[in-house]
Amino acid sequence: MQVALVTVGDELLAGDTVNTNAAWLGERLGERGVTVGRTVVVPDDVDAIREEVSRLSERYDAVLVTGGVGPTHDDMTMDGVAAAFDRQVGEHEEALAYFDRHDTYAAEDLTEGTTHLPEDARLLENPAGVAPGAVVENVYVLPGVPDEMKGMFETVAGEFAGEGTHVEEVVVDAPESSLIDAVAELRAEFDVTVGSYPGEEVRVKIQHPDAETARAAADWFEERVQEE
Repeated sequence: MQVALVTVGDELLAGDTVNTNAAWLGERLGERGVTVGRTVVVPDDVDAIREEVSRLSERYDAVLVTGGVGPTHDDMTMDGVAAAFDRQVGEHEEALAYFDRHDTYAAEDLTEGTTHLPEDARLLENPAGVAPGAVVENVYVLPGVPDEMKGMFETVAGEFAGEGTHVEEVVVDAPESSLIDAVAELRAEFDVTVGSYPGEEVRVKIQHPDAETARAAADWFEERVQEE
């Protein structure tokens, strides 16, 4: 399964807020064997959201959008997603029913717009907050507040699955540039996915659907770089 992430917010582009949502979703999706093929940050702008959602929803199995969900002046995500599919945003019967049975919030007590979703959307309940999310076609709209985003994602996590990936890591005390040949040989020998992350030492991440292959590749690579 291939997915794309769209994180919405002027504050992300300005550097006022760190994009922890994308990192968390990438990790959780990876654990489920799902490949994140693209992560995009867009401003709080309906046309920008519409453009990215329209483009990515055609290219990927699913798109996860976080941020800009709610009834405040800069929450434009629902409008942008609806526009991507030529839908209107308005009072949503499922959202009204959700708050009718809610034990903390009643629809009449909410800020106007809280129960507005794209037409024919599937409502996503918010276990950690108020504003609901939605699913429109293959696009999942989640809040930007991390706790709310995480809680809502867990309600639909079972809808995201792919071929399991086994991960092995090898830490090398050498410059990353010195590993170019060894990494190329590793890929050719075992057909694994390899990532390298420099720091005080280089962390080499080796992935393959088969656990034995991943382990054998890691052992081979560790022995190879120790010989140098």
